[in-house]
Amino acid sequence: MTQQETIAVERLDGSAAAQAEDAFRLVYAEAFAEPPYNETADDVTATFRRFRSQTRKPSFRAALARTEGGEPVGMAYGHLLSPTTRWWDQLTEPAPDEMRREDGHRTFGLMELAVHGPWRGQGIARRLHEALLVGVEAERVLLNVHTDSKAASAAYRAWGYRKVGEARPWEGADLHDVMLLDLR
Repeated sequence: MTQQETIAVERLDGSAAAQAEDAFRLVYAEAFAEPPYNETADDVTATFRRFRSQTRKPSFRAALARTEGGEPVGMAYGHLLSPTTRWWDQLTEPAPDEMRREDGHRTFGLMELAVHGPWRGQGIARRLHEALLVGVEAERVLLNVHTDSKAASAAYRAWGYRKVGEARPWEGADLHDVMLLDLR
């Protein structure tokens, strides 16, 4: 890695993201193996079973950051939340009905955003986030961030997100902050 190396951020639809799954998996596995996540190979496998399903959603979109040499160094992806999403059901305290209301167009769910360790602190996460949201017509963006991930939480707050609750996104999961960004 050189500080002068140019990083290109590419936006991808579901089909293109599915074809680039290995690049997404590489960044994800490296980033989330670290504390506080400590994800195992089995966790990565489970995430990418969901990824394959998510890439087939019409609203799925992704962003991938690569070096000039093509090395993947960052990724982000998400999709619009369906009216039957269970995201709000995972909160430790119930959210108000108006906040929970989903219609398939209201909320973009940011599923994952990660940057390979040596490339952090260079604005790549922000560029991925911005690229991912270009053209999103939702009212808001929703995400979960591990409560012990101070750098990620600080970045999201700096980008305008606010904490709206806490959740355990899956059985046995650590506590996560649920954060919302108003796009209006």
